[in-house]
Amino acid sequence: MAVKELRVELLSMTPNALELVYAAFRQCYHAGFAADMWTRLLNGEIEREKQAEFVRGVLESGHDSPVEHVSFTFAIEGISRACSHQLVRHRIASYSQQSQRYVAENDLDYILPPAIARIPEARERFEAFMAEVGEAYRDLREILVAHGRKAKANEDARFVLPQAAETKIVTTMNCRALRHFFHLRCCNRAQWEIRAMADAMLAICKDKLPAIFGNAGARCEELGFCPESERFACGKYPTRAFGEAE
Repeated sequence: MAVKELRVELLSMTPNALELVYAAFRQCYHAGFAADMWTRLLNGEIEREKQAEFVRGVLESGHDSPVEHVSFTFAIEGISRACSHQLVRHRIASYSQQSQRYVAENDLDYILPPAIARIPEARERFEAFMAEVGEAYRDLREILVAHGRKAKANEDARFVLPQAAETKIVTTMNCRALRHFFHLRCCNRAQWEIRAMADAMLAICKDKLPAIFGNAGARCEELGFCPESERFACGKYPTRAFGEAE
């Protein structure tokens, strides 16, 4: 058993991402055929900075559907089941998660919330409980195997596992879905664990495709004001409803 730390790695992204988004945007506003400019884009005849400037300008206008043509695939470990339950609520995405039916949790790794880690007596109680759960899981699994459940013992023993149990997941999102994900999950109101994961994903996206993600993040970062009510605002930006004058 061990406390696991967050790790986010980029597995793959759509090749020629900037060129593809530029071509898709241009198709919306150009009488020509996107395929006819594709070779010019790949050959560098249209400067990448010119492409990036055009993409940024159109995004600022609110037209963002063409960025759906580009996607990122991340491998993520060191998150809790509580975090993954929040992640999979983002529906325009694909997920492949480590199964507790097929992967035995005999060495139960878990996530330790920082607020608990900072308080010695809270951490002691938390870790004691994790040890109790791990022992209960192993005992139940052995009993079930002895009574004929064999490989299916995992799927019944897992019912005692906590939300703190560490999980691993591969997720793919297109750029539009990612920007929406960052709007919500990079916000200070988001739960600390998924916010840390979103921040790590955003850093990768900004590095790989700044034309689309250069100003991405919490919604307030793009708007310059907080669209939440004063009750929920964190105070970083002044609150203002959409359409309200400054």
